[in-house]
Amino acid sequence: MVKSLLSSIALFVLLPGLILAQTGSIQGTVKTSDGQPAEFVNIVIKGTGKGVTANKNGSYQLKNISPGSYTIIASFIGLEKQEQATQVTAGGITTLDFVLKESAQVLQEVVVSANANRYQESIPSQSLRLNAPILEIPQNIQLVTRSVLNDQQVISMSDGLVRNVSGAVRMEHWGDLYTNISSRGSQIQAFRNGFNVVNSYWGPLTEDMSFVDHIEFVKGPAGFMLANGDPSGLYNVVTKKPTGQTKGEASLTLGSFDLYRSALDLDGKLTQDGKLLYRLNLSAQNKKSHRPYEYNNRYVVAPVLSYQITDKTKLTFEYTYQHANMSNVGSYYVFAADGFGTLPHNFTTLSPGLPATNIHDHSFFANVEHYLSNTWKVTAQLARFNYTQQGSSMWPTVVNPDGTMIRGVNSWDAKSNMTMGQVFLNGEVTTGPVRHRILTGLDMANKEYFADWGQSHALDTVGAEFNIYAPTYGTPVNGFPRFDHSSPIEERATVAGGTMDQRYSALYLQDELGFLDNKVRLTLAGRYTNVRQSEYGGPLKSAERFTPRVGLSVSLNKQTSAYALYDQAFIPQNGRLSSGGTVKPITGNNLEVGIKRDWAEGKWNSTIAIYRILKNNELTADPNSPPASGLSMVLGEKRAQGVEFDLRGRLTKELSLIANYAYTDSRVTKVAEGITAMKEGDIVPGYAKHTTNAWLNYRVSKGVLKGAGVSAGFTYLAGRETYWEVSPDPTQVLPDYFKLDGGLFWENDHIRITANVFNILDKYLYSGSYYSWLAAYNWQTEPGRNFRMTVAYKF
Repeated sequence: MVKSLLSSIALFVLLPGLILAQTGSIQGTVKTSDGQPAEFVNIVIKGTGKGVTANKNGSYQLKNISPGSYTIIASFIGLEKQEQATQVTAGGITTLDFVLKESAQVLQEVVVSANANRYQESIPSQSLRLNAPILEIPQNIQLVTRSVLNDQQVISMSDGLVRNVSGAVRMEHWGDLYTNISSRGSQIQAFRNGFNVVNSYWGPLTEDMSFVDHIEFVKGPAGFMLANGDPSGLYNVVTKKPTGQTKGEASLTLGSFDLYRSALDLDGKLTQDGKLLYRLNLSAQNKKSHRPYEYNNRYVVAPVLSYQITDKTKLTFEYTYQHANMSNVGSYYVFAADGFGTLPHNFTTLSPGLPATNIHDHSFFANVEHYLSNTWKVTAQLARFNYTQQGSSMWPTVVNPDGTMIRGVNSWDAKSNMTMGQVFLNGEVTTGPVRHRILTGLDMANKEYFADWGQSHALDTVGAEFNIYAPTYGTPVNGFPRFDHSSPIEERATVAGGTMDQRYSALYLQDELGFLDNKVRLTLAGRYTNVRQSEYGGPLKSAERFTPRVGLSVSLNKQTSAYALYDQAFIPQNGRLSSGGTVKPITGNNLEVGIKRDWAEGKWNSTIAIYRILKNNELTADPNSPPASGLSMVLGEKRAQGVEFDLRGRLTKELSLIANYAYTDSRVTKVAEGITAMKEGDIVPGYAKHTTNAWLNYRVSKGVLKGAGVSAGFTYLAGRETYWEVSPDPTQVLPDYFKLDGGLFWENDHIRITANVFNILDKYLYSGSYYSWLAAYNWQTEPGRNFRMTVAYKF
């Protein structure tokens, strides 16, 4: 299989050189009316399927053209299409440059609203590898822009971000320690700059928004990014890079619960020729909580350097350091035996005096881009992550029906190391009337996670329990824990069973074939992945799989496309089958269809998607074997299906909108003979059946109030399922969720003032689950009515 893929890769790389004849070529540059290079503009020979896309420098080249007269068309959404006649001679090179203009109305809006919010982008980041407009990609991809993050005052990945994407919900989590986002029925994978940064069930550390440019959500399996992971999808955090402009921004944020936050963003040139650029982001934050004794203090240092070695080669280095000092992370949960939501929203089991959790998170990226020609580019990048944590986690050992409990504290020291590398090649070639958009690449990673959960301490004793209905705080009757951190974490993790290891390598090959002047695009792709992994100190298991990807995208007109997609993912799993057979990976197959449209010359867009994901081979305990045997059997099949709608962008010069809705249904559809833990038709926990969000931003564009505006938004969740276990009491279900937010802002060329009030209606909001081991309900509350105000100065 590997030899076959390598042979195919070699064929595609060499293909342009094999199509030789006595021909000529056309080359040139494409710029917008302001003189900036116009990347992704389509350059097509009229009446043929032959065409290319302008690169980031605005350059293009059409090769192997028979001598004769031609008309060349340059077009892109939001720009006026332009045609030029030209002549090609045998062995000659014809130069043809384009300057594409916007309409007069668009130009006027750009001048008047130079700082207007942008709520949508039509092109994904280079780290998604596809090198194509979102409109042409046969998959539901949504981008949350920097303007959205600023308007909503999002300061970390766990801070209300999911409202901007259909069907995305944040389920159980450990406060602001890590982000757990679910979509299409299960948890999605976390990426940063194109790398899968998941190394355990409790990571990565939530990204501070100070160094984040935007976030991309890819719904369903994405073979062009990964195959070993949950088929529900991924989010990709794209960090800020140097822009070549000399500018900066300083901001200060104040808010409820003693929130004090400052941030600085510097962007500029280190050499006069502009070849050496830098970006530096700094932030510091002190923040308490709506629950007493909780806090989350952080600071971030994130420098980036880029060097344009030649016109064709650029090197970028990026380092990020995040430090977090926070209260005991388990305190976000509360427990009661009599049902959900029976305690005040600010109730806590945390006693002041418990040792803090300290985290040091280092990440390093190195990226090199090299253009082999105007249509072929190779990208290589390396990432190194190092994460250390020293702290503890609260979790009760006993919860009694009368409201008393024994609070337990376990050590939670952790260490995570990840080394990852990627090399991928993008290119274009034409064979007859067919345009080929080629993507091929290699991914490799080595990940290790060590955690010491093995030391425990009970804060309370039998007869002197903690009473949730009459709590007393201070020094607990059994005192505070004194855990031993002296021995290496690797040794303690081995004893505690807290070791995880994953190593994988993968090859990917994709050909997007464009027919009928690229109006019909057929994607044929495949990924071969080899994974070796172990969990909780278990043996190292290997799995390998070839996962195909087939997509079809059809441009119904310049603004509208319809698509269909079939893609796969798999999840290696450990265990022993009672049948004696080999444990197979969990497989996930996604079938998806949808329609995308850019409206008003690309100012806003909409996507409608319908999907079905089938999961097979998942293991469950064998009910016919002793519990201590560790034997398992294959459960059967789970199915997640639903409908998603997203709308985002600027509806008018003054009005921007994000609106989305998702219907999700996840159930067990097949059960193997002998399985008693589940039955056909059972709900699979971990989603909301109906998810609806909206965020509206209105900005006055003229007059005395020019630059002032108002924002408002809501989130409504209905049919919520618990994250883990379903309650044995059918009356104990999660209620519908409604949250209303709103605020005011004012900005000019240099100053922006933003003030928002969250949970305006002061609702009791929470998520939770049943926990059978304690015969109790646990839940996490959100803050009541609270506010934030940010003052930012641009220079």
